Amino acid sequence: MKKMFSLFLVALFFISCKEENAGTAYKDSSGKINHLSVIIDNQLWNGEVGDSIRNKFAAPVDGLPQEEPLFTIKQYAPNLFEGFMTNSRNILVVLKNEDNGFALKKDEFAKPQNVAHISGSTISEILKLLEEHSDEIIAKFKQTDIAENQRRINKSLLNDTKIEKTFKASLKLPTAYRYIIEEKNFFWIRKELTSGNSSILIYEVPITTIEKDENTLLNIIHMRDSIGEKHIEGTLPNTFMITEAAYSPYFSTVNLNGKKTYETKGTWELKNDFMAGPFINYAIKDKKNNRFLVIEGFCYNPSQAKRDLMHELESIIKSIKLL
Repeated sequence: MKKMFSLFLVALFFISCKEENAGTAYKDSSGKINHLSVIIDNQLWNGEVGDSIRNKFAAPVDGLPQEEPLFTIKQYAPNLFEGFMTNSRNILVVLKNEDNGFALKKDEFAKPQNVAHISGSTISEILKLLEEHSDEIIAKFKQTDIAENQRRINKSLLNDTKIEKTFKASLKLPTAYRYIIEEKNFFWIRKELTSGNSSILIYEVPITTIEKDENTLLNIIHMRDSIGEKHIEGTLPNTFMITEAAYSPYFSTVNLNGKKTYETKGTWELKNDFMAGPFINYAIKDKKNNRFLVIEGFCYNPSQAKRDLMHELESIIKSIKLL
């Protein structure tokens, strides 16, 4: 009876929210980026279903030197979630009832917002649905968080006229960033942090630098290391940034604003020194200008979390548009 009453409460609350929103404007969601609210019965959360959710949605982020979760998860029992519907941007609702189903709804109670609904009549059915749809849910949550980060960045933008003139591209950067190096084919733009810094590199190379053979990842690593040796020097003699040799970077081919792009995530280090941190590198194929436009984000923030810093850098990079 107690479980049935909880299900009744959450169903009633969903219906009332829909009726309230039917005649009024959506509220703005105010949840933190890379955070996830999970509405699930405590018994399910403390069992196999909760383990599956944590394994998928709190899995380590690729390319970070220390393990940090994909999402910071807050769990709510169905009868305790009232009042948080409009505060959360990413919501996962998991219920055990007679109906088996999955739905991913946009802006259900606030805007922007994604609400993923999974329900099953058995534990096995719920686990099956989580297995089938978790990648789709995660991709949608990440897409929305990138857009939200870009919306916040757009409130105060650094003038990118120099980037447009030099690289025939536009880029939306927060005003907290400053140009450090401006050369013919290389820019270093950096934001100072309390305990380190975040950086954006922009440069261009001939197409043959990356696609001269089938060893695309190795070519990108060699390219990064040569750029690091030339431009990213440490304070000590003969120290410069290289790709950390102990770990192979994560590598994939993606579509970025309609362009074939190589995405590389990994860790960098200073050769002959002890500084290190994560990087994310996008090499955008620009056939029109016979080049790869390379834009990379990396940070140095020792003993501090780096997930959200790298998410901001990814959001900046994904605003790039070739002119």
